[in-house]
Amino acid sequence: MNETGVTTVQKSCKILAQKGIKQVGAVTSAERGRLVTIAVAINAQGGHIPPFFVYPLKRYQDHLIREGPVGFARAGNVSGWMQEAEFLLFLEHFKKQVKPTVDQKCLLLLDNHASHISISALDFCKENGIVLLSFPPHCTHKLQPLDRAVFGPFKKMINTATDNWMRNHPGRTMTIHYIPGIVREAFPLSVTD
Repeated sequence: MNETGVTTVQKSCKILAQKGIKQVGAVTSAERGRLVTIAVAINAQGGHIPPFFVYPLKRYQDHLIREGPVGFARAGNVSGWMQEAEFLLFLEHFKKQVKPTVDQKCLLLLDNHASHISISALDFCKENGIVLLSFPPHCTHKLQPLDRAVFGPFKKMINTATDNWMRNHPGRTMTIHYIPGIVREAFPLSVTD
């Protein structure tokens, strides 16, 4: 399990143009950019659970979110970062999808961020058959399977899907409410390749 951020402003991609042309245009989002955190869990066999979104919304409401992946879960807080309360919601989402029990435990690898190792999260995992194993500090960039194999292709797919969205919706501003639809398109492609 790990988190990554998806922003409303895509990274510009390379554009092919005729030699000698000095100005080549591309469509990009008009806003400054906001970040939505996405928590993902993938197993060693290539299976995955639907993503969990954390929105930077003080008054989060479900009707604001459009066209997300099937089975995704979401929460909101002021910062948009994973905190203790949101991690507990992620664990409930994980439990619902994976269905571990005290007799048939499930191993969950993650970094040792403060939100992941709270007493309430540890108690929840103990009661529901989830065994947490955290990576040592400052080495997840080398050890975390999601960082090593999934998030690179995921970010490229997100950029492509965002570019497509911008082309298909001229004159509209990309907001955080459209990110689930972008992720619905990009996530399956990045976890299966």
